[in-house]
Order: sequence, then C-alpha cells, then structure tokens
Amino acid sequence: MKKILLVIVTLFTLSNTNAQTSIFNDLLQKNVTKNGIVDYKSLKQNSSELNNYLSYLEKTTPDNSWSKNKQKAFWINAYNAYTIKIILDNYPLKSITDIKQNGLIAWKIPFAKVGGKTYTLDHIEHTILRKQFSDPKIHVGVNCASGSCPKLGNKAFTEQNVEAELTLLMKGFVNDTSRNKITENNIQISSIFNWFKEDFIKNGSIIDFLNTYSETKISPKAKISYLKYDWTLNGK
Repeated sequence: MKKILLVIVTLFTLSNTNAQTSIFNDLLQKNVTKNGIVDYKSLKQNSSELNNYLSYLEKTTPDNSWSKNKQKAFWINAYNAYTIKIILDNYPLKSITDIKQNGLIAWKIPFAKVGGKTYTLDHIEHTILRKQFSDPKIHVGVNCASGSCPKLGNKAFTEQNVEAELTLLMKGFVNDTSRNKITENNIQISSIFNWFKEDFIKNGSIIDFLNTYSETKISPKAKISYLKYDWTLNGK
C-alpha cells in the first residue's frame, strides 16, 4: 500500500511540475521575442500566468530525488521568473540597476520565495546554481534583464531540454556580434567572461572555452579585452 501511495504522489508531483513549467513556457513564448526582447508592458497588464507560476515556486522544494538537470532547470526558471517579477514591480524603469530597496540593489533584495524560504537573486545564482552545478553555461541561462546580458530564451527550461538549450544559448551568445566581437587574433568579449572568469577556465583558458562555441577559430595568442556592459532594460 505504501509503495502504491508513493507512486501516486510521485506521479502527481511530476504532473504538477510539468504543468507549471508549461505555464511559464507559455508566458515566455507570448512575451519574449526570439532575440530576447521582453514585452514588460504586456506582462504587467496580464500578470496572472506569472503569479500562478510564482505560487507554484513558493510551495515547491527541489530535493535530492530530482535529477541534476531537473534541479538546474527549476532554479534557472525560478531566477528568471523572479527577475521578471522585480522588473514588473518597479515598471516602468530604464534599468534593473535603478531598483533599490532599503539600500539594497535588485540582486540583494530578499523577495524570491521558493519552497517556503525567501532568497535573493544573488543567492540563487551564486550559492545554488554556480556552486551546486559547476556549469559555466548557467551564465547564459539566468537573465539580468539588460542589453548586454545573454538573451532571455523564449522557452522554459526542463529536465529534458536544459543541456541542449543552454548549449544553444551559449553558441548564440558567443557568436552574437553585439555582445562579443571575435576575430582570429583579437577578441573583445563580454564582461561576464571577466567577472566570472573562474567558471570558464576550469578546463583550460578563456580562449579554449570560447573556441568550443565560436564560429571563428581564435588563436591561443589572441589579444583579449572586455566590452563595456549595457545595463539598459531588455524590453520593447
């Protein structure tokens, strides 16, 4: 009897997770272009889907019975959903850097509720995602709602698609000439590769990492510089 109940609970949890992820996926499909431009005005006017998804996050605690990919997808979605939430709570605005609360910037405000606990965006990114998964592709998964940030994908991450989608986003980011300027002997790259350098050089140099995704083969001796970051809101 206990085994039957466990199976029923597991199937219900799986069904609910898939349904809720589908809600977030629909929201992204409707309000984010293929280029990652977000229609915050429409999201502000039609907030029920986002609120439904956030309600699910508040009640859901990932545990060790979940696969690593499922946990990773869950936390990246949570980060992005709460980033959208804090933008909408302060919309209209020109930049996420304009948001301040009790002297705290957006990433350090404790407002993201997951599984009955309250987190900051920084905690989700740095303490959970970066430390627990040790995957540099996380940096193109989480979105900082800004012009120079890797584009926000217009689909939700799932256990099944997270690796393929992150790889696709990283390829797109590295080869996006508005975010990285790459030639064989000279590269001007996103400041993300400087700020989080330790994440990208675990298996070689920055150039080694870039060459995994770059359409242009970069010389090991190429000159490296970092581009100024555009914090303008990634909205219409």
